[in-house]
Order: sequence, then C-alpha cells, then structure tokens
Amino acid sequence: MTTQAQQTTGPAAQQQGSHHFVLTLQEPHGGGFISATFTNTITPRPGTTRADIYEALREQVTRANPELANANVMFFSLEPNGL
Repeated sequence: MTTQAQQTTGPAAQQQGSHHFVLTLQEPHGGGFISATFTNTITPRPGTTRADIYEALREQVTRANPELANANVMFFSLEPNGL
C-alpha cells in the first residue's frame, strides 16, 4: 500500500480564517492507494454553505493534483476556527 500525505498551508500564519478544514482523499493506484490530506483555514463569504465550501475545496485540490480527480473522500471536516 502506498500512502502520500500532503498538507496545504497559506501564506504565513499571520492571517487565520474563520473556519478550519481537513480534507482527506484516497485513490487506488498500482495495487495500493494514494492518500492525501489537505488542511488550512478559510473565511467564507456571507451566505456560503458547507456544501459550497466542500465543492470549492474539492475543485481546488483536484486542479492542483489531477491524479486525485476521481479519488474517494475519506474525511471532510469544516469547523469554526475558534476555541
């Protein structure tokens, strides 16, 4: 089984978004799997839904990583970025 982990980060941690996301994708590959996890913060525009954010993140990730275009979503979390 092949596993690849990747983490996305924005420019310097000086500006954190209002929400934190984690998206893990897995794609069958050569008898094993490629897994990749992406995490960052985001500040949605007013009126944006959770589904809107999911679709935008999925599009952004697969545009940058075309090999994951048909990957299965193993995990998705979008939570307020405050304690």
